[in-house]
Amino acid sequence: RQRLDVMIAPGYEPEALERLKKKRNLRVVSVGESEQDRLMDIRTVPGGLLVQEQDRLPVDSLSWTCVTERQPTDEELRSLEFAWRVVPYVKSNAIVLAKPNRLLGMGAGQPNRVESVRLAVKVAGDNVTGSGLASDAFFPFPDGIEAAAQVGVTAIVQPGGSVKDAECIAAANAYGVTMLFSGRRHFRH
Repeated sequence: RQRLDVMIAPGYEPEALERLKKKRNLRVVSVGESEQDRLMDIRTVPGGLLVQEQDRLPVDSLSWTCVTERQPTDEELRSLEFAWRVVPYVKSNAIVLAKPNRLLGMGAGQPNRVESVRLAVKVAGDNVTGSGLASDAFFPFPDGIEAAAQVGVTAIVQPGGSVKDAECIAAANAYGVTMLFSGRRHFRH
């Protein structure tokens, strides 16, 4: 029996707000204008909402730690920086293969990280040799690193933090792959 209209906006000009207040069945809601308010991703899930901050981490390769015996070359570092810029925009279990300023392949949404590696490698094709790989979250097992190294990936950046980091580092060293830990994840649902 009652009808309500709702207007939602980041803010209102004072004159417009006064005019809107005169409307009897109108509810005026301000969602704020702070930077934080605009940096939230909202997803519906059964029974509720998933609210997460948007991933706007800057690329700060100077803060990355090389955890392998081999240091990255300048070209590998540029490949990893580009891949790290792209990986936040790819969904969960994201793997990005790149060369400097060039996306080669990506894999995402797979049940595990190694399947995302395989998908990215398939998309990259013959270009995979000498590429850099960025992973949005840590490798829980060395199998993803091994799958990448076996096809020619030479550099990896990942957050680190797995209970199996030592095994992952050992796998990278066994294949002569340089691996850096960023200490920050980009995982997106």
